[in-house]
Amino acid sequence: MSVISKVSAPFKLAIVGSGPAGFYTAHRLLKEWPNTQIDMFDSLPTPHGLVRFGVAPDHPEVKNVMSTFDRVAEDDRFRFFGNVTIGKNISVKELSNNFDAILLSYGASEDRKMNIPGEDTYGVASARNFVGWYNGHPDYTDFKLPLDDTDTAVVVGQGNVALDIARILLTPIDTLRKTDITEYALETLSKSRVKHVHVVGRRGPVQVSFTSKEVREQMSIPGVQFNADMNFISKEITESQSIISKNRPLKRLMSLLEKGSPTKEADKSWTAKFLRSPVEVLKRANENRVNGIKYEINRLEGPLDARKAIGTGEFETQECGVILTSIGYKSAPIEGIPFDSRQGRVPNYLGKILNGKDELPGMYTAGWLKRGPTGVIVSTMTDAYETADTIVDDLKNGKPMLAPKGDDLTKLFQERQIRPVSYLDWKKIEAAEFAMGEKLGKPREKFCRIQDMLAVL
Repeated sequence: MSVISKVSAPFKLAIVGSGPAGFYTAHRLLKEWPNTQIDMFDSLPTPHGLVRFGVAPDHPEVKNVMSTFDRVAEDDRFRFFGNVTIGKNISVKELSNNFDAILLSYGASEDRKMNIPGEDTYGVASARNFVGWYNGHPDYTDFKLPLDDTDTAVVVGQGNVALDIARILLTPIDTLRKTDITEYALETLSKSRVKHVHVVGRRGPVQVSFTSKEVREQMSIPGVQFNADMNFISKEITESQSIISKNRPLKRLMSLLEKGSPTKEADKSWTAKFLRSPVEVLKRANENRVNGIKYEINRLEGPLDARKAIGTGEFETQECGVILTSIGYKSAPIEGIPFDSRQGRVPNYLGKILNGKDELPGMYTAGWLKRGPTGVIVSTMTDAYETADTIVDDLKNGKPMLAPKGDDLTKLFQERQIRPVSYLDWKKIEAAEFAMGEKLGKPREKFCRIQDMLAVL
């Protein structure tokens, strides 16, 4: 097909995944290449990905980006197909028969493991399971954790999600009632006996991944004291001044940690534990239940800006009844697409998917699938804009795209008894969630089962 005919006919793009990466790419592309038609697919009837299912319920301001996504969806050049799983209901090959290009932005759907004995014991769970559970993700509605059977929980990892988990476990239940946390999570948390949460990292305070905003919130939970080895924090901060002084966000963060707990002698506590690597989950006698965790104690080696945790061969144990791992996510491969399993992402250059050194015509990626599971919504926006700009450059330069045959997707949906959910359908589901929430005095009460969402339509 000539470049001229490409330009005169709409450029048809399929986006797989409806989280921030997909929406921001669509937003940029519709602006920069107006002659575009975008169809977005998601396996769930609900769009917005981690904005809906990953952002903590007490962070409503972060969810304001949904209004930007709504504006994208209201564009006549955009269509949403929820409740359609690409790679299962429809193959990537079948999709490529209908579009000039495909953008894969389905995120990271699997968890990194600790790979230690006892990891499959009841009471151990990943951050994804716990966060998905309290945020109403249909895959985790039936998730169970023995919160009513212990006063101590351990969170492995020292990023923002780890602090989200600690904060949800320790926040007064009446505060949580005013958020969009699910009613079943509220009921379970109201019976929780957890009073102490240990947030554990293998390196030191200067290497943590959480931000000042999260620490400030954590320090201000009413009736919760902060514990840590304050001498070790001060020593590390003093020794690392050469890098802290050049990094304003790190300087603010270290200042918060060094000040210590604004709340003293409280009933509840959160503890930052450093230089600890889990080596074994300990079980109760004759039961497949968590009773504790064993750590190897580490020391730090290497240059200040690239500290490594090295095991000392010394160990310690800690009693606890719940262990939540927040050590990262990884993406899953999709049939027919190159995948780097070591890095957990699709090989690409500026969003253009690569097979070895060769570019795959018409195949693009954005978000965590593109760069690995790091960064917040703002970094995902920048990353998505980069991919959109790569697509525009390819169109301007007449680079080869896919060769669609014009298969009828609607026919495939009917044959396979797939019930796609449009964006208009989603807004009906959302309106019902708002109405249920209003009765309960909260922003919304989410539908947590797909059949309940579809029953609204």
